[in-house]
Amino acid sequence: MYSTYLLLVHAMTWVLALVLLRHGFYRGRFFLHIYQQNGYKLNEFWSWLKQHWNEHVLTPTFALFNLLLVLMLFFGRDLLSETASIWVVSVFVLVWFLPVGPYTARAKKPLAYTARVKRLLVPVSLLYLAPVAFAMSIVERIPSQFPDPFVLGFLLSTASLLQPFFMLLGGWIMKPVETQIQNGFIRQAKRKLASLPDLKIVAITGSYGKTSTKFVIKTLLSERFNVCFTPGSYNTPMGITMVINNDLDASHQILILEMGARYAGNIQELCDIARPDVGVFTNVGLAHLETFGTQDSIAHTKGAILRSLPPNGTAVVNSDDMRVMSQVTRTDISVISAGLQSGRLRAENIRYDATGCHFTAVLDGTERAEVTTKLLGAHNVLNILIGFGVGIHFGLRLQTMALAASRIEPVEHRLELKPLGVATMIDDAFNSNPVGAANAVEVLRQFTGGRRVIVTPGMVELGAIEAEENRKFGEAIGRADLELVILVGEERSKPILEGIRSTGYSDEKIRVEASLFTANEFLRGYLQKGDVVLYENDLPDLY
Repeated sequence: MYSTYLLLVHAMTWVLALVLLRHGFYRGRFFLHIYQQNGYKLNEFWSWLKQHWNEHVLTPTFALFNLLLVLMLFFGRDLLSETASIWVVSVFVLVWFLPVGPYTARAKKPLAYTARVKRLLVPVSLLYLAPVAFAMSIVERIPSQFPDPFVLGFLLSTASLLQPFFMLLGGWIMKPVETQIQNGFIRQAKRKLASLPDLKIVAITGSYGKTSTKFVIKTLLSERFNVCFTPGSYNTPMGITMVINNDLDASHQILILEMGARYAGNIQELCDIARPDVGVFTNVGLAHLETFGTQDSIAHTKGAILRSLPPNGTAVVNSDDMRVMSQVTRTDISVISAGLQSGRLRAENIRYDATGCHFTAVLDGTERAEVTTKLLGAHNVLNILIGFGVGIHFGLRLQTMALAASRIEPVEHRLELKPLGVATMIDDAFNSNPVGAANAVEVLRQFTGGRRVIVTPGMVELGAIEAEENRKFGEAIGRADLELVILVGEERSKPILEGIRSTGYSDEKIRVEASLFTANEFLRGYLQKGDVVLYENDLPDLY
């Protein structure tokens, strides 16, 4: 009888331990995902932890549970027997730690188990397993003696609690290793470029529009040249070196690279890897203002793409953007300007319909060509004009490029027209910015024939002006007089809601949903034939 009772105690202790271990596993995977979405940058991951301290780091569950353990450790031993202590701790563990919902929510971009993640898991797992191994040694002593449930619960819950800090420490430990690996890839890419002296490199930067402009240029230049280009938003050192090392070969005549920046010096770092022959500078906006501080700092950082050009190199620039033009200071390079209001290349008579966008491209005020494209928005017209500027450098005729423009496909999640059941979707879910968001709302406003709906959580990474820019975004939505507005996230969307209401837009046509998933569930029963839905920005899971 007593032996059976000990086995029951043993089993309950194992349940206690396994529930806490399961919680630690899901919690660790969650923070690994967040660390990956922060680009493996320790400072940004730490900033995220501070912003979500009570929500995800030191949660009320951990605080209450450890307070309970302390109270029971000092006052409960005289009141409870050993077995009663095990049962009490186990009940609290089952109630508080068996649910793992916050760490298993559906992710829009799942965790990718890359080689870097697998390397990181080595130190992180060792750090986590140290207290776990000691805790499990307590369980293994059963049934020869009763375990101390307070010590067992404290060790396993603390191991789970410390998961984000294990991630920080593991990232710091692996930083020299990752630096060495990255430097090896960079050296390999430089050697490969040096072995291809006839290759011409086109590099593109700007606060937004880089990827769209890159695909425009790729389509236009492919009319005559064999082109290699970075896919998607591969605009970091590892992104461009991967393409150079894996995709570029001796048959390619032109390499098109997208260059992104979140911090001062990022563009120069990329140009040191692949020095451009043609530098494309699209604009200076508010994206990443949180890390740059000012737009002038953004302009100077991105202006490195023009400073890195060789003598007799070519700059293709947005002449409507004065901050871009402030970086055009060299006299030993050629400059091709494009803009909606100024420049050698301009656009006239821009209009939209269900087939896309139509406009007249004008070169030097005299040469004209009619352009039809699937790309929507005035900013995409500017991207095409900039692409035409690159084509002119390489000797392409305006009429030839105008024909090629009809074959340009929209970049995924950037004002991309898609079917949505009986309705139509305008997918502009990629990282939103003030100019792009306003353009997208204007495009939606011009659609006719059905109800017009926008789904948006607003914009991020705008630093101190984020709330104000989201309020202006709300004003643009209100003035568009859409049939339905769905805002995602009650707290995050408050500035947008204020902006919408300031225009007199009816509250009856506004819905606030907790997530994109619940917004989509509502739309499934709402949409009718002919309706158009704009998805403007889709925040990463870390938001």
